[in-house]
Order: sequence, then C-alpha cells, then structure tokens
Amino acid sequence: MPRGSKSKYTSRQKRQARHIEASAKERGYTSKRAAEIGWATVNKQDGGGKKSGGGGRGKKRSNVSSRAGGRASHRRTRGGSRAQHAKAGRASHRG
Repeated sequence: MPRGSKSKYTSRQKRQARHIEASAKERGYTSKRAAEIGWATVNKQDGGGKKSGGGGRGKKRSNVSSRAGGRASHRRTRGGSRAQHAKAGRASHRG
C-alpha cells in the first residue's frame, strides 16, 4: 500500500477528516494545509486507520488526550465512607 493511502480508514474517519478540513478552510488555511490538519487530527484521535490488515505490529494503547483524561478521572476514588476509603488504601499497599 503506498504511503498516504487512505484505504485503511473507515467511512467515519474519512467523514471526520473532511469535516475538520472544511473548518480549517473557514479559518483561512490553504486547501493542502487544511487536509493535513484534518488527517493529523483523525490520526491523533484514533491512531491511524481502523480497518484491519497491514502494519503487522498491532496497535499501542491509545494515549490521546481525550481518552487520557477519562482514564485519569476514573482512577480516583469518589464518594464512599471513611471506612471504605481506609480499606481501599490498605488494600493497595499489600504486596
């Protein structure tokens, strides 16, 4: 597959890239730069094309900012009684 081919992108990813490209054009970017911004944003969010095949190395765990914030917010304990917090703290220190 030649470099720059979009065959491994889903229709949703292609649609998102077009939408982002249109927004960039409205903000005054050239057509070429707007397209670069659109695909770069899709790649940032999804880590490349989502259709299977090719590559051979698999996909690393997503580290994109929109996912990282959600993961961080679910890591912290919310609510519960003092006893529940103390119990959770003791459990995390066991070897």
